[in-house]
Amino acid sequence: MTYSLLVACGLVYMELSMRVVTAPICAYGQAGCHAPSLADLFERVIQQSSRMHGISSDLHSELEQYFFPRKNVLGKHKCHTYGILTPDDKENAQRLGREQLTDVILSLLAAWSDPLSQLHRSMSQDQNQNFNDHSYSKALEISDMVHELREGVAIMAEKMKLLGVLGNTMGYISPESLVPSSAFTFYKQGELNSVDHHDLLYCFRRDSNKVKNYLQILKCTILPGLDC
Repeated sequence: MTYSLLVACGLVYMELSMRVVTAPICAYGQAGCHAPSLADLFERVIQQSSRMHGISSDLHSELEQYFFPRKNVLGKHKCHTYGILTPDDKENAQRLGREQLTDVILSLLAAWSDPLSQLHRSMSQDQNQNFNDHSYSKALEISDMVHELREGVAIMAEKMKLLGVLGNTMGYISPESLVPSSAFTFYKQGELNSVDHHDLLYCFRRDSNKVKNYLQILKCTILPGLDC
């Protein structure tokens, strides 16, 4: 679904922490849709991001047990999102404007769409018997969740624009426009091996934690009285 269609429809299905399908969410309050408050939208995307980070951490830990001990540290050039400038702590994140921080969140989510889809396909085709059905399911789940969360944050951004909380400078974000094209080559050049799976999940675990934290910081910047 393109961003323009998303805005036109103003509709997204967000899942809560137990992954129960909720009522349709509308940015503009169309007939038949529930128009939640901004606080409700923040609560949903933060819950979703926390669950996504938890699943990615679990899956990364599962894969780690099948490898020789590694230092568990990758240089920023090893993660394909190294080109996205992200605040390295809470204070720096708070110094960013609301539009900038929202852009960073959407940029990270957009950049992981294709790599996570490839991860699931690669794991499902891997003959390594260490991967069980539970691992496949988790890989598919985080691939789906990054799409859902990106759509949810986009809807929330539209809500913030309507309320005058964000400016109108934000638009559709293409993953290829966010990071150097060479960074995508690794994931598009062919089959991933088991070490690639591990390293990719290491990077996603790191980035999903950033998304979770940035969403909380953004909420506390805009709605400081709510659990901040």
